[in-house]
Amino acid sequence: MENFNKKIVVIAAFLGALTIAIGAFGAHGLKELVDANALKSFETGVRYQMYHIIVLLVIGLTPIIPLKVKKTIFLFFIIGILLFSGSIYLLSLNAILPFNAKSIAFITPIGGLSFIIGWFYLCYSFSKIK
Repeated sequence: MENFNKKIVVIAAFLGALTIAIGAFGAHGLKELVDANALKSFETGVRYQMYHIIVLLVIGLTPIIPLKVKKTIFLFFIIGILLFSGSIYLLSLNAILPFNAKSIAFITPIGGLSFIIGWFYLCYSFSKIK
């Protein structure tokens, strides 16, 4: 395949499996430990993570997207997953953590911004394809 990026696809597939495990933990392991609002927030983190992993799989497999664009979007989406979803997981678990996770709440919107930049970069890059 021309312009296939194995690294992006392998990492996205691994993160997909990890996301299923995180989601299962949230659905089954957290019901008794956190309140309904925290559980709903946790599910939001899982959902956004999975959406972006699916897009990374598509990007990694799509030959029309230049390699530099793939790598840039990959970077923005990974940062988004770590900061947005990761901080939501910690904030959702705040009631059972040995520290106050609310002190890292400021990184959630930074992760969201990283997602948005990745999407805009994808849009811009597609607009430049002839």
